[in-house]
Amino acid sequence: MPKIFIAGHRGMVGSAIVRALSARGHDPAHILTRTRSELDLLDAARVRDFFAEQQPDQVYLAAAKVGGIHANNTYPAEFIHSNLVVATNVIHAAHETGVQKLLFLGSSCIYPRNAPQPMREDALMTGPHPPPRTLVA
Repeated sequence: MPKIFIAGHRGMVGSAIVRALSARGHDPAHILTRTRSELDLLDAARVRDFFAEQQPDQVYLAAAKVGGIHANNTYPAEFIHSNLVVATNVIHAAHETGVQKLLFLGSSCIYPRNAPQPMREDALMTGPHPPPRTLVA
């Protein structure tokens, strides 16, 4: 059975991946998860060490800095920078250690513009999305 690392296992998508793998009979001992305090994905050296030690066969990259509409509008460059660093660190470590399969889930605004709050998961992709932002006015 393959060793599978779920980066972002506490988020909406990552936790759904963990549930789906478990429902399909994957051995929980082969599903690797780490909290941010256990493995800071912004730290390239720690990510490399984790991959070298654990040797996952597959990686699901669902980790991202998130914070909602207001936070994204207030700090767009910080969100993009953090998410690019996480993606770069994980993808590079996966390549360097011979990961067989990697699924990278890029994020964008998939919530309807006028979704009721708090938003339920089944509201995703049900209406017009917010317009794209620019980083520099």
